[in-house]
Amino acid sequence: MLDYDEEADAYDASRGGEPRAEAAAGAVLGLIPDRPGRLLDIACGTGIVTRRLAAARPALRVTGADLAAAMARRAAHRLPGTILRADCRRLPFADATFDAVTGVWLLHLLSSPADVRAVVAECARVLRPGGVYVTTVDKAEAHDVGSDIDAVLVPRPRRPAQDAADAVTGYAAAEGLVPAGRADFPGLGQGRSPRTTVTDLRRGWFTLLPPDDPRTEEFAARLARLPDQDRRRPDPVFSLRAFRKPAVT
Repeated sequence: MLDYDEEADAYDASRGGEPRAEAAAGAVLGLIPDRPGRLLDIACGTGIVTRRLAAARPALRVTGADLAAAMARRAAHRLPGTILRADCRRLPFADATFDAVTGVWLLHLLSSPADVRAVVAECARVLRPGGVYVTTVDKAEAHDVGSDIDAVLVPRPRRPAQDAADAVTGYAAAEGLVPAGRADFPGLGQGRSPRTTVTDLRRGWFTLLPPDDPRTEEFAARLARLPDQDRRRPDPVFSLRAFRKPAVT
């Protein structure tokens, strides 16, 4: 996994910046009821999406949480007084604190199904009855856009997808959450070119192909032979799922 303390300074620029954040926030907001309350944005990173959630819904009291200190510091510059460091598997909040919990681009990073279950369970725990949990799913799959780059990378080793939609839905159901909607949004500015993919390979973005693995250079050589080395292929399209905690009757 990448070191997100080291990634913090360049994170936004390398992940589509404000256009991608705007698309993500818009899709998330479409799944959250527009009413006063409290929202927790877990794994908020630099706060680039969190800030948009807060700006779009002034009646919501928004809190952001991230485990990486450098990420949390950057988020705190954007949203002073509302960001804390926290492990999303053990959230430092009482039961039924929030009306909405959001987690964009988190579950795919976790190392085991047990960790994913723990995060979903914590999100369910801190939700109030009637509250909504929104998360991205199937992130790695979103990057496979049917391009010539994808064709080269087909044989690469892959980690099991921890954020598979069916699995996440099952974990949510085990915590008493019910499906409450879905949405897609484009990862604007994140379409791969052969040259940028080679760079990503050599810096360890493909988790089972570390830079010192001989296979990394084999894939890099194949990518270097593709045409239009600097032409970005289509942007990924990310998927969101929403789950509601049933109201007490």
